[in-house]
Amino acid sequence: MGSMKEISAISEVPRRIMIAAIWLLIMFVSLGYMMIWFVNSTNLFYTQWLPEILHKTDSTYFGSQGGRMLVFAFPVLFVAALSCLYLHLVTKLSDHNDRNTNRKNLKPRLAWRKRPVLVKGPLGVVSLTELLFLTMFMGLLSWSLYSYLTSMFTDISREAGDNHQQVWKSKLEMSGLAVGLVGNICLAFLFYPVTRSSSVLQLFGLTSESSIRYHIWAAHLALTFFTAHGLCYILFWASSDQISLILKWSKIGFSNLAGGVALLSGLAMWVTSIPSIRRKIFELFFYTHHLYILFVVFYVFHVGFSSTCLILPGFYLFLIDRYLRFLQSQQRVRLLSARILPGETVELNFLKSQELNYNPTSIMFVNVPGISKLQWHPFSITSSCEMDHQKLSIVIKSEGRWSSELYKKLSSSSSISMDRLEVSIEGPYGPVSTHFHRRDMLIMISGGSGITPFISIIRDLLFRANESLDTPRVLLISVFRKSLDVTMLDLLLPVSGTSIDIHSLKLQVQAYVTKEQGPSPDQNLIQTKWFKLDPLDAPVSAILGPSSWLWLGAIITSSFIIFLIVIGIVTRYHIYPIDHNSDMIYPSAPRAAVNMIFTCISIAIAATAAFVWNKKNKDSKEMRQIQNRDSPAEARTMSDSSWIYSDERELESLPHHSFLQFTEVHYGERPDLKKILSENCKGTSVGVLVSGPKKMKQEVAAICSSGFAENLHFKSMSFNW
Repeated sequence: MGSMKEISAISEVPRRIMIAAIWLLIMFVSLGYMMIWFVNSTNLFYTQWLPEILHKTDSTYFGSQGGRMLVFAFPVLFVAALSCLYLHLVTKLSDHNDRNTNRKNLKPRLAWRKRPVLVKGPLGVVSLTELLFLTMFMGLLSWSLYSYLTSMFTDISREAGDNHQQVWKSKLEMSGLAVGLVGNICLAFLFYPVTRSSSVLQLFGLTSESSIRYHIWAAHLALTFFTAHGLCYILFWASSDQISLILKWSKIGFSNLAGGVALLSGLAMWVTSIPSIRRKIFELFFYTHHLYILFVVFYVFHVGFSSTCLILPGFYLFLIDRYLRFLQSQQRVRLLSARILPGETVELNFLKSQELNYNPTSIMFVNVPGISKLQWHPFSITSSCEMDHQKLSIVIKSEGRWSSELYKKLSSSSSISMDRLEVSIEGPYGPVSTHFHRRDMLIMISGGSGITPFISIIRDLLFRANESLDTPRVLLISVFRKSLDVTMLDLLLPVSGTSIDIHSLKLQVQAYVTKEQGPSPDQNLIQTKWFKLDPLDAPVSAILGPSSWLWLGAIITSSFIIFLIVIGIVTRYHIYPIDHNSDMIYPSAPRAAVNMIFTCISIAIAATAAFVWNKKNKDSKEMRQIQNRDSPAEARTMSDSSWIYSDERELESLPHHSFLQFTEVHYGERPDLKKILSENCKGTSVGVLVSGPKKMKQEVAAICSSGFAENLHFKSMSFNW
């Protein structure tokens, strides 16, 4: 056994060397790209470096656009494609290490980086690392604004005299241009956090769901600068009796009308994303946010495609991700059963491809056409792919119009005759690797439906414990409003028939019911509804198969190559004979439209080819899996018209009886979190995970930031829908 481990370790050496080499190359390119951002606003860059680059890269195939793509777009797309290879290798290595490495040999490092330093305020809970990067980004914006204004105001008096206008008006015009250029920096980073399958985010240990607030921060900053940009020009035109210029669509250069349309689209999204509006009228926020298409298109018409190269990488990667999600959403998935819990909670169980792997805390977006064909909602995956090889589960709590409609559809008496529910999914999305098992102890604190991310973690730790791998002690503190919601704890453990010894995991559960003084009489009733098989339904699977990262890297690379080839041909044989690289003859709008159209076509060609290739390979496997699936619904006689039965606790007496010894339920009180944390965080390496309302996260973060424990690792779960 020891010799096998030694051979395995030796075989990993070339892979580790390759991973290290790729990482160094990525960091080298990334640092160079960061330097470009800091010098981008200086006179040195615009008067010497950029003109020299544009001169050397000037060609009949790309013109000045080629140099800008080389400087602003190519480095990011190169890093994104190379990151896919890096993540593929790291995933394979991580899977092997997680199965063969014990916690004793792994010491958590640099826990102080994620310790909260800001708890209350408009930004929410902010860790030290987040604060450092936020400070750097704000420094970049401040430096850029200062550099732009300093350069523009140097000869402002002479320029005002040449244009026969007052100095303050010239300063107002230049200030509007400067804040617009700074807004471009925020826009360049806007789409990275909402790219769900982002290799760039995963490279730095981030996921899209945990980065949503970075998108919100960037959007607030971008629209603040763009609004100031628009107001400055409106005031300038009004004071100069040129207000009609707001409707001007220039043949060459900036188009004011296009900029106005883009700004109005952005303002509509901005207003409807105000938290109070988003929570109360989610549909308005959801549908209005689709104006991002109008915003981007008219932004490109406003500044021209050449200047858009600054924001192109982020939006290009977002387009690839969005198109792949569209392809995946067209397939209906195989819904096995719905487990209806008291407290208006339902667990949906899907058939999963055996090749699909995901980590704890992953999420999946769900669409039910019978409720809404356009709305997609994210839910935490509660199953463990290590324990449930053919099943994937999510838990949905009725907390909004869409989820309430779903619960009514499944729990009402009319649902007895419903033998199939059409469902489409996008995902799963989640971290490349998790290291919950590296701690000596895990303290999980949840509020309401916030328990759902923890179910998959506990399931995964149960599997590790049964594989004789070291696992931490686990303390789960769950807070509920009503006693009926306590039934969600039943989902922590696998169903009966699973060969899992729950005693192998050192698990303690404390449940607190705040609004009631005792258990509900209906607490023991759980109903399960099984659905019939439809040949058109497919198991939940990865859109690009088991080697998703490699395929994503291939799509990024091949689509950009196709784009360069097509644009090179169009420029050389259509645009160049007319314009001769002067950028003064060929209209800006048609050129921008051609670039946008071929960007979309190139992505569609590459992504569709990868999707079709993977679909052919997995269709036969999925069909065999569906046919061989021993579904309880199939085993029932067709004369059973109800397709529904009551799942009393006695039917699963063994796991539930064993589970009761771990559970301590407190009625009519709240947990003393400070006392609980102080008692369990002394002299040990502790991971504190919190998932629930904003106030709960802030309370736990404030306790953890007080510094009463050195080896404490804090993590706020972002998605608890």
